[in-house]
Amino acid sequence: MTRKTVKDPDQAAAHAAEIVREYGPFAGAENVAGVTYDGRRVWAAIGASLVAFDPGSGETTRTLDRACDAGTAFDGTHLYQIAESRIDKIDPATGEVVASIPAPGNGGDSGLTWAEGSLWVGQYRDRKIHQIDPHTGAVKRTIETNRFVTGVTWVDGELWHGTWEGDESELRRIDPQSGAVLERLEMPRGTGVSGLESDGADLFYCGGGGSGKVRAVRRPKSARP
Repeated sequence: MTRKTVKDPDQAAAHAAEIVREYGPFAGAENVAGVTYDGRRVWAAIGASLVAFDPGSGETTRTLDRACDAGTAFDGTHLYQIAESRIDKIDPATGEVVASIPAPGNGGDSGLTWAEGSLWVGQYRDRKIHQIDPHTGAVKRTIETNRFVTGVTWVDGELWHGTWEGDESELRRIDPQSGAVLERLEMPRGTGVSGLESDGADLFYCGGGGSGKVRAVRRPKSARP
């Protein structure tokens, strides 16, 4: 395991985040934490269940009754969901938990995403992102940041994470090797990011915490290949 430290993150270019659409609030939502995208539907962790909705119509299409305390991910077949101090692997067709592994933060985990055959887990107050083995939970490497980590996603080889401290929240693109902050998208004051996932193209889906909403944010053209 290696540790990479961010240098001069506040010198990275900052832009106002462009919120293009809001979804919700969702019925029964205690808090929108994890968010993921399966290629057709957006999934949101709302406390006691996972809800899937059509990003075109906004209509809720599935609900799975599962503990959903933080980040959510999708590997192309299964959902992964942080629940207390574990990560559950869930069959989205049945809602059944088919396996579980320990979460690296022992309950202090936040964002979750799938990339390069690994799970990537945000550590909220520890201000870290771990790459872990999806079968055992073993930590492969760790990237450090200087902000609370509330969501994690990969797109086109880029690593982004959400932050939320006080009334200020951002999406940050960081160098996956050095941890250096390359770009910042500033959310409107008071608009938090509690989960993060890319659609693989030009949008990020962001959990909105206690608002019970999911927000779609435009991925900046400057970050695209």
